[in-house]
Amino acid sequence: MKTLLTNAKIVTPDEIIDGSILMENGHITSIMTGNNPQADARNTYDCHGSTVVPGLIDMHVHFRDPGQEHKEDIETGAKTAVAGGVTTACCMANTTPVNDNAAITSYIFRKGQDTGLIDLYPIGAVTTGLKGHSLAEMGLMIDAGAVAFSDDGKSVDSSLMMRKAMEYAKGFNTTIISHNEDINLRNNGACHEGAHSHKLGIPGIPSETEEIMIIRNILLAKLTQCHLHIAHVSTATGLELIKWAKEQNINITCEVTPHHLHLTDESIKGYDTNYKVNPPLRESHDVDYLRQNLRNGLIDVVATDHSPHHFDEKNTNFNSAPFGIIGLQTMVPLLLDLVRGNHITMHDFVRLTSSKPAKILGLSDRGELKEGMRADIAVINTDHKYTYDDKINRSKSTNSPFMGKKMKGIVTHTFKNGELVYELNN
Repeated sequence: MKTLLTNAKIVTPDEIIDGSILMENGHITSIMTGNNPQADARNTYDCHGSTVVPGLIDMHVHFRDPGQEHKEDIETGAKTAVAGGVTTACCMANTTPVNDNAAITSYIFRKGQDTGLIDLYPIGAVTTGLKGHSLAEMGLMIDAGAVAFSDDGKSVDSSLMMRKAMEYAKGFNTTIISHNEDINLRNNGACHEGAHSHKLGIPGIPSETEEIMIIRNILLAKLTQCHLHIAHVSTATGLELIKWAKEQNINITCEVTPHHLHLTDESIKGYDTNYKVNPPLRESHDVDYLRQNLRNGLIDVVATDHSPHHFDEKNTNFNSAPFGIIGLQTMVPLLLDLVRGNHITMHDFVRLTSSKPAKILGLSDRGELKEGMRADIAVINTDHKYTYDDKINRSKSTNSPFMGKKMKGIVTHTFKNGELVYELNN
């Protein structure tokens, strides 16, 4: 069945064109300049001048399934993803039980496919039970659908264990995604250690907690030649360490989150637990430095770290509340703010959210709008103004600091393999 998108601003790898896209049998068959194409299509969608980009690829989500489905499950996670233009997502291993064996990996992969909405790729655990004592079954998990490995939510404290994990991963030509946190230095910290933590009386987490583990893991990647992906970088010094590693030709990539590009530690002054994330919101100079390096390729990926928590879990004092916020439906408007502020271009937007994640994950059939590529597509009305609220939110959870805030830019249609899987207000 042929489907046609007309009257669109299409972000191709080389330019932005006013034109139309024809899709058939799950792939892009033609990209045409102009809005009166001679194409025989069963379904035609007038995009009304909206911007069309490849379906977003989110390398870092938590769908809480199996075991914590009161927060999110794979079906609601997938519905939330497509509402944010995300057609491929990678879910972390800190489920209950932990995704540290092929049976759970297979369950997550198959349940993701069963939704018919997105491709869901499991990230397997590095160590059994995320305990850091013994390596998980990487080879078997790869066979079951795992695309990378991480103990996200925890660091692998032992340098020897992390070395073994990297050597093992290198043998399978796969990636280690590192959560970078010296847990002993973090102690009982709940926010960034600085002027605001001292003023509010909240135990702080120094930037060095993250940076110590970044440089350790960089050096282990240098030793093992394993591909290392640094998750949710939040500090200027951490990014400087990654810059040094890239200059040394160490096999390393990194990601930042939209919230670390927009919010600072000043946000916690109201003790709102929806601003409690890990790594914590940092200082304004850190945010500025992250923004400055979005366009030059130093930052490879923007990923949400979508982390749902039930209202009752967040509705407590700041120190006791769990870390994490949801982010799948706010990534697009937050990044469009950076486009309007000339921090990135729409081509950077696509590189950070689609083409580079596809390359890192080895997904050569998606990430760009070109003839022959998979027809995973997001249509964005960049000028649409709205309030992000319960009517918009599709997650089971509401733990977002942007809930109730004004937004500009929204996904109106999402196509997966050429099929419409999301339409705004439908």
